[in-house]
Parts: sequence; structure tokens; C-alpha cells
Amino acid sequence: MSTRSIRRSDDDSDDDSPELTAVQAALAAEHAAVYGYGVLGGRLDGKQGAEARTAHDAHRARRDALARTARDLGGRPVAANAAYALPFAVPDGPAAVRLATVLEDRVSGAYADLVRATEGERRKDAAGALREAAVRSARWRGGNVAFPGLAERAAGADPAETGPVEAAGADGTR
Repeated sequence: MSTRSIRRSDDDSDDDSPELTAVQAALAAEHAAVYGYGVLGGRLDGKQGAEARTAHDAHRARRDALARTARDLGGRPVAANAAYALPFAVPDGPAAVRLATVLEDRVSGAYADLVRATEGERRKDAAGALREAAVRSARWRGGNVAFPGLAERAAGADPAETGPVEAAGADGTR
């Protein structure tokens, strides 16, 4: 699940604004989250299954809004990858909960970057999305982190666990 690589088309210029770049990165993270929740949702039932469905719907809505924002900024929204490589196997409920936590942490990171790159209403929306992802992450984790979206600031954070999830076949470039 690549939350960091953004595929560019031949007609895209290299001089995108920092705001558009951050929007595209957040959109890529949302694509990955939608895919990831599709994988983990089938492994959860009851209350956790309902939470996963709610999160999936929230990520789909954010994804669609970010695609509109990318177009509003003059960009062509980054497309979802056909498949994503998961950071670990998800054979059961506990692994699904772990994946949900990783997805939310990564989405938080993308929105933290978007908050930094935007102003006004877009910044407010990005901060709200960061808050929502951090709350979902805390629910899945059973606790929170000091600086949601800033994995390098989290006490005891393992960079290998919070780095980008690569798309199947992606070269990992931005």
C-alpha cells in the first residue's frame, strides 16, 4: 500500500505546488486505506466489524473529497493502484486490528503533511481528517501516541513499522 509514491502521468509537470503535492500524497494514503480496510474488514465481526465498515466509508469519503481538491488545484488526481502489498499477513482478527492501526497511522502522517502545506479552510479540513485518523488509530491500538501523524516523535516507534507500504510492483519514488 503505497502511501508515499505518487504515479505521475506524462502530461504532469514537475512544478506542482507543495499544496497539490501534499493533497496527492493524502489521496494516495486514502486509496491505500480503502484497499486495506477492504482486506481487514472480512476478518472482523461484531463491534470491530462495524467500526471497520465505518472507517472504510470515512476513508472513501475523504478519498473522493481529496480527488476533487486535486482537480480544484489544477492537478490530475493520483489513481489507486490495482493491488497493494500489505506490511504483514492478515490471517485473523488480531492481525486485522494491527493493520487498521498501521493504516490510520499512515493516513495521519499524510494529513500532518497536508496541514503543514495548506492554509485556511483546506488546513482546517486536513486537521479534522488528521484528528479522525488519530482517534481511529487510538481506538484500534487501545491507546494513543503523543504526536499523531509524526511517527518519528512517538515514543518507541519502530520506523520499519511506520514507513511507507509499497504498492505491488512500485519503485517507491514520489
